[in-house]
Amino acid sequence: MSVNTVEGLERELSAARRNVFLLTLAQALLASAGPIVFSVGGLAGYNLLGQDKSLATAPLTGFNIGVALGAVLVAIAARLLGRAHGFMVGSLVGAGGGLVAAIALFRSDFWLFALGFLLVGISSGFAQKIRFAAADASPSFYKPRAISWILAGGVLSAMLGPQVVIFTRDLFEPVMFAGAFVALVPLCGAAILLLFFLRLPDHKAAGAASGEPARPLGEIVLTQRFLTGMICGISTYALMTFMMTGAPLAMVIGCGFSPDLATLGIQWHVLAMFAPSFVTGMLIQRFGSEAVVAAGLVILMACAGIAHMGIELWNFWGALILLGVGWNFGFIGSTAIVASSYRPHEADKVQGFHDIILFGTVALASFSSGKVFTAYGWQAINMMFWPVTGVSLFLVLILLLRNRRKAA
Repeated sequence: MSVNTVEGLERELSAARRNVFLLTLAQALLASAGPIVFSVGGLAGYNLLGQDKSLATAPLTGFNIGVALGAVLVAIAARLLGRAHGFMVGSLVGAGGGLVAAIALFRSDFWLFALGFLLVGISSGFAQKIRFAAADASPSFYKPRAISWILAGGVLSAMLGPQVVIFTRDLFEPVMFAGAFVALVPLCGAAILLLFFLRLPDHKAAGAASGEPARPLGEIVLTQRFLTGMICGISTYALMTFMMTGAPLAMVIGCGFSPDLATLGIQWHVLAMFAPSFVTGMLIQRFGSEAVVAAGLVILMACAGIAHMGIELWNFWGALILLGVGWNFGFIGSTAIVASSYRPHEADKVQGFHDIILFGTVALASFSSGKVFTAYGWQAINMMFWPVTGVSLFLVLILLLRNRRKAA
């Protein structure tokens, strides 16, 4: 390898690390909206309703729908404005959604509150594409680690969001929780400031320089690599959401544990979701994306096994911790597989297609979890893991064997 080539790679890697650092901080700020929304959304919605409280979680459903919509809108914004400016637009939408939600609390307007959550969800949908932006702006050997660092920012989000709620919920007393949503404005503003310094590569120019025309979307999404990555990512994320939503209901309503114990279990789960990200990228570089996804799916099977063994506190906490680790390996590995299935100038349309299906399915999983628990109980939630992880593991093992045959 020539000196010029080495110097070029070093410059490319240095630029990638700088972009990943900025994107990780911006993602952490924007993603803190999630813990804020889920910490107080249901309770605030409950307080806004009259006698019939059955729609208390409707704003949270609006948030999940917004995430799916944002996955489409960010692709359009990136195509028209460029990725960095597209993320800035998403940040502005999040700030506006926070203000709408706060105004709704002052006016005691339930449906305006739900609209605010929809806007915050759209902003979160924009932020979800940051993991792809980090990968696409990195050399091929650095892509898995770039994705890992973005998701590692979730540790900061998991700590920042609840603390924002604690320090701001009484800010406009007696209108409870309004301060938490007003706080989204400076958080999104800080993210915009970070995004201003991004220098992302121009994928359209790269496509033109390569002389390779962009393939039709249908051709790309029907490749074995893309389908395997998308199915494994959807399975991993949907199962995580399905169990995480149902576990507090099972612990408190089904088994009589205190809400504090249920909350502590969720905290351990969230930590297990993001903390492994500091090493997941290195594991992918060492063993490959497919092997890490397979390990994540096996860990999810172990999660279901522990949950099946009983309804003691350790069963719930142990299952939730394994659920977080399995999600981390499965989702980061699947994202890396998807990110390697398209050319740079094909990224926007492929990622938009991927994320609308992913987060649409996640919204459905979140909505159906409570229904399944109410109708069939906790064990029915656990039973869903076996067929879903089994099919996904079969697909990823086929891809792994195919890659090894090519390398031989």
